[in-house]
Amino acid sequence: MNVRRTPVPLAAAALVFVAALLTGCSSDKEDEPMSFDGPSSAAPAPSAGHGSKASGTRFPTGPRASFTTESTLDDGTKIGVTTLRGKKSGFTGKVWVWAPKQYFDPKYSRSGFPVLIALPGGPGYPNNYWMGTDLKLESSIAKWSKEGKSLPFIVVMPVLNPDDKFYYDGSDIPGQPKMGTWMTDDVPDFVKANFRTFTSRDGWGFMGSSSGGFVGLKSVLKHPERFKAVIASGPDTVPDSPLWRGHEPQRLANDPGRLAERLIRRGGPEVDIAFQVGTAESGQPNLRAFMKKYGKGPVKTRLNVIQGGSHSARSYVPAMDDGPIQWISKKMKGPVPNG
Repeated sequence: MNVRRTPVPLAAAALVFVAALLTGCSSDKEDEPMSFDGPSSAAPAPSAGHGSKASGTRFPTGPRASFTTESTLDDGTKIGVTTLRGKKSGFTGKVWVWAPKQYFDPKYSRSGFPVLIALPGGPGYPNNYWMGTDLKLESSIAKWSKEGKSLPFIVVMPVLNPDDKFYYDGSDIPGQPKMGTWMTDDVPDFVKANFRTFTSRDGWGFMGSSSGGFVGLKSVLKHPERFKAVIASGPDTVPDSPLWRGHEPQRLANDPGRLAERLIRRGGPEVDIAFQVGTAESGQPNLRAFMKKYGKGPVKTRLNVIQGGSHSARSYVPAMDDGPIQWISKKMKGPVPNG
């Protein structure tokens, strides 16, 4: 299932999504400065970085980022964008963020919110296509959370790769930008600096399609002490960037199968992996084989087969309502009203 790796398909993928990015992010107030502060920010709170032991809330540690408006949803919530200079990775890239309406409700002013790091397929640079409102990821989560199907996730959408020439497997490939550190250190640190989150891993997860699904899968298995769950749609299950050439030990250290074996030997902590795959794509046998071999002990897996679904974000989002979003929502931690 090597649909995501070679430079030629990578360039083609950029063309496929260009129209979506142009049509999905329009707003009459686009590029205006914005803030994720709301009525809740006026409520008294413990000092930055410390929260209620009962709720396990971590309050924003700062420094605060400067956001501009990327787009506005029908419910008035906004997708903001900023540039993050990763202190640990040394990489600088864009990050888009959407916070649900509940985040601004005063009754949750002292509660953390769960975080879903959403990763794209295709080049994943210079944009993350989940920031486009046409794919309806954010509006779907807003709808599902009102219906009690989903937690009200903060959705964080960083660039996946440092350029549009290669895939970097969300890893620290020797001699290359440290995209593994960017994804699992710098991006979470940025979220903690700017939003009310949870101190435990139960408030942190990934979702992604294709190459983004691979990175989410790998990140959860490599850092189970930090992340609890992932929805991986149409992912590969092996690291196969050509940039690994000459670095086999490091490549194997980023192989989801090897990471799952290590987690099973250790006996935990538990991670929850919700796979999705369409019947019109070729990855189902690979995912079933992965689940059969590694879906045991602390590695909990499920598979949602999308009838007629293709290898496309447009297939994956609505299919999340067929079980995956409910499943990880039950496994993760949600906001708690003020006592």
